[in-house]
Amino acid sequence: MSSDLDPGSTIFFTLSIDGESLGFFNGCEGLSSEVEVEHRQEGGNNGFVWQLPTRVTFSTIRLTRPLTADTATVAAWISSITTGVQRPTAEISALRADGSLVARWGLLDVLPVRWQGPSLDPANPSVATEVLEITHHGFTDVEGE
Repeated sequence: MSSDLDPGSTIFFTLSIDGESLGFFNGCEGLSSEVEVEHRQEGGNNGFVWQLPTRVTFSTIRLTRPLTADTATVAAWISSITTGVQRPTAEISALRADGSLVARWGLLDVLPVRWQGPSLDPANPSVATEVLEITHHGFTDVEGE
C-alpha cells in the first residue's frame, strides 16, 4: 500500500505563529469546536422543539513533543505576553513521515495559556517532553489551499 494512502503512517505536526515556526510536535489534541444549542418550544406545535444555534466554542489545543532546541522559541513567544497581549494567527499542519502534507488548520487570535516543561528524574530515564497549550477564537482558511 502506498504511504500516501496509508492511514496508519506516522503523523507529526508543525506549529507556526504569524508565519514563524515553533517547530515540530509529535502529539496534537483538542482541534475541535462545539455549537451550543438553545431549545425553544413553539406554542401549538407539539411535533418538535426548535434547536437554535447560540454560540460556538473552541477547545484548548495541546501540543506535545520531546524537548528540543525549539523550546527557546516557545519560551520567547510566551514571554512576549508580559509586554502586551497580541493575538496572532497560527497554523497547525499534520505531516506524514516523508514530510508531505496531510491536513492544515488555520487558527484565529491565538494565545498561549500553558507550557509544561519536562520532569527531570535520574531514576526515570524516559524522554524529556514539553507540552504547549494554546487557545484560539476559531478556525480560518489557510492560504495556499
